[in-house]
Amino acid sequence: MTDTLDPVALTQALIRCPSVTPHEGGALLQIEGWLDKAGFDVHRVTFSDADTPDVENLYARIGSGAPALCFAGHTDVVPPGNEAAWTHRPFSGEIVNGELWGRGAADMKGGVAASIAAVLRHLEKAGKPKHGSISFLITGDEEGPSVNGTEKLLKWAKDRGEVFSHCILGEPTNPERLGDVIKIGRRGSVSGEIHAQGVQGHSAYPHLAKNPVVALAEAVAAIAAEPLDEGTDHFQPSTLAFVNFDTGNPAVNVIPGAATARFNIRFNDLHTPDSLKARIDAKLAPIAEATGVTLTSKLILRVSDVFVTEPGELVDTLSLAILDETGRKPELSTSGGTSDARYIKDYCEVVEFGLVGKTMHQVDERVSVEDIETLTRIYERFIGGYFAAFG
Repeated sequence: MTDTLDPVALTQALIRCPSVTPHEGGALLQIEGWLDKAGFDVHRVTFSDADTPDVENLYARIGSGAPALCFAGHTDVVPPGNEAAWTHRPFSGEIVNGELWGRGAADMKGGVAASIAAVLRHLEKAGKPKHGSISFLITGDEEGPSVNGTEKLLKWAKDRGEVFSHCILGEPTNPERLGDVIKIGRRGSVSGEIHAQGVQGHSAYPHLAKNPVVALAEAVAAIAAEPLDEGTDHFQPSTLAFVNFDTGNPAVNVIPGAATARFNIRFNDLHTPDSLKARIDAKLAPIAEATGVTLTSKLILRVSDVFVTEPGELVDTLSLAILDETGRKPELSTSGGTSDARYIKDYCEVVEFGLVGKTMHQVDERVSVEDIETLTRIYERFIGGYFAAFG
């Protein structure tokens, strides 16, 4: 039987569940058993949507009302790739030379295990919250399309009357050492494409055609040449990257009739998706007029909004717990890609803090056993400080 107060044993148990998105793999079943035994009200919820696989998720709560502290995370993992390339089997959960190996060790079964062990240790010492509640919001769809996971689980919980005051998302935020970084926000992400519609023609008679390739290349160069901004108090400068240029034309003697370029923008709090599109369109208009080629832009895929949790009691309480356990004052950062915090921020203040992420998504993913235990102590210390501050 797994010792639920031992975060290393919990991490091993979760890694041994092959929960590659969208498969639950037994990970949520394990968590359900641990939390149910501890007195949590546990729900396993499956969501469906068109053209996406069904995904199982878990929500559990002990206590009631506010302050309502939530620990969020995911148990799904990316595929291990070539398993023969791993030093230790990707779903073995082996411990070698002080490191725990396996897919999801860093991203983010170690973080989930640490939060569970921390909460159960707190409950063993302090008992069930007399005022307020502690919950877990665990998805199986973070590494996949993120359609049937956290976003729907939050709405499901709210519709049931569940409340959220603050949330810790246990993603692997630390680049080198545990205690380096708390993520207090994330840049937004928007993808789009620019379509150039010209007139097809023979390459020997270019004057009879309107070449969309030339017009689109000029547009790409003009848009890429101008920085979006210089950054803000909490955010790095926004970035725009062109990722694809396509004409669908296999011939060498034909000027194509159309061409398309795709881009991705990671933007800070100076912008919105609409303002970014307007900026691009303003660059396209004079080029279209000069070349006679029609240039249009549109946003594609789902937009991830920019957000920041302003430093305050939540950030201070977590920072102090980290300092007390590691001796390090964490940097407050908004760097990196997107996470499920982009959904949680619509319900409550959220920050991210977890293990060191140097090996996440790599062959031979692994984390320090000592770091798992230290993270658990940080979370436990934070829980005590949280209810003292907000209770």
